[in-house]
Amino acid sequence: MPVRPAVSEAELEAHLHGICFKTGPPRRIGVEIEWLVHDARNPRCPVEPARLQSAATALRALPLTSRLTFEPGGQLELSSLPATSLTDCIEAVTADLAQVRPAMLAMGLGLAGHGHNPWHPPRRVLTDPRYNAMETYFDRWGSAGRSMMCATASVQVCVDAGHEEPGPLGYSRRWLLAHLLGAVLAAAFANSPISESCPTGYRTTRQVIWSQLDPARTLAPPPGPDPRTAWARYVLDAPVMCVRSEDGHWDAPEGLTFREWIRTGVPSPPTQEDLDYHVTTLFPPVRPRGHLELRMIDAQSGDAGWIVPLAVTAALFDDPEATERAYRIVKPLAETAGSRPAPRNPLWRHAARAALTDPELHSAAVACFAAAQEALPRLGASPEVRAAVAEFTERYVARGRCPADDHLDALYAAEGDLIVGKDSQ
Repeated sequence: MPVRPAVSEAELEAHLHGICFKTGPPRRIGVEIEWLVHDARNPRCPVEPARLQSAATALRALPLTSRLTFEPGGQLELSSLPATSLTDCIEAVTADLAQVRPAMLAMGLGLAGHGHNPWHPPRRVLTDPRYNAMETYFDRWGSAGRSMMCATASVQVCVDAGHEEPGPLGYSRRWLLAHLLGAVLAAAFANSPISESCPTGYRTTRQVIWSQLDPARTLAPPPGPDPRTAWARYVLDAPVMCVRSEDGHWDAPEGLTFREWIRTGVPSPPTQEDLDYHVTTLFPPVRPRGHLELRMIDAQSGDAGWIVPLAVTAALFDDPEATERAYRIVKPLAETAGSRPAPRNPLWRHAARAALTDPELHSAAVACFAAAQEALPRLGASPEVRAAVAEFTERYVARGRCPADDHLDALYAAEGDLIVGKDSQ
């Protein structure tokens, strides 16, 4: 086996300090969109692993610009390259989807945009060592881990960390903005109220599932004036999910933090590569990876539903005037959030259950969407994108609704029809 280079705790902490917030003028945007894969003729019919494997082989032969991957439950993910403008990002991913969807349909498969699988219980189809270890680890916390891995899908927006200096685009302020605005985005785009054909009592069941996982790796780091130090401490104190080995049998140690792994060197001293991999197993609602990953938005329905959360988020983070307005709008939400970290604080719980029926979140969403709509022309957004945001705002945000409400309305209407039909017999 190759020699594993020894790295000290101080060196690894300095490495985290250097890579978590790569500050500079905000100029890049990216998106990762996930879809539930289903049988095109009958979404309630589970897709067998062999069909998913055939689809993966066919799709990987397409000339895509986005990175194509599959999640443990067979969810398809497209991850865009970093783009220099919102328009470039949308055009690149739209072009990739224009190849992926017909190819899937030719194989009798469809893509559904739901934050949580509304039809089936979680079922893992990928058996990679990472997912074996992840399942073993999360099973210690109950069933939520399997649901997260196999039955959820999201729209993840990636924005630059911002400037080093204070101001509306300073990284410390953007870090705070992301955690408060995150609750507003989760509420506005809530799209997962159903599990196994039954309402769960939440408008974003996906967000609830995340809040039920290991808090040491899924809660936001403690707030403070120095996000770099807080993040480095968070990473090193988080439990190790898996220790990788070359034989493919990865260990899922219990109760071992990365800091303890460094200090004990057992089973073997960790490397910088091990630390970088460890970071990929941490799932707070906002994850700094040089840029900021906003991970709280449910997958959206329709061919272009993902464009609206991308456009709104980009506008609020990349237009200085909109960033300043958004910060002033959401800052009062910190009082509701209290001292508990997201997503287990009252603000995020209200977002998961009530979404925009919560008056405070509704008011913040109305103001934030207005700021975004004003900013989009300044960012060069196309008339089609601006129209999509305006239509979503009118249909949902202005009325205190979210996409989840449409699903609930349809479910209750179908149940009412069944009752009427039974009574008429």
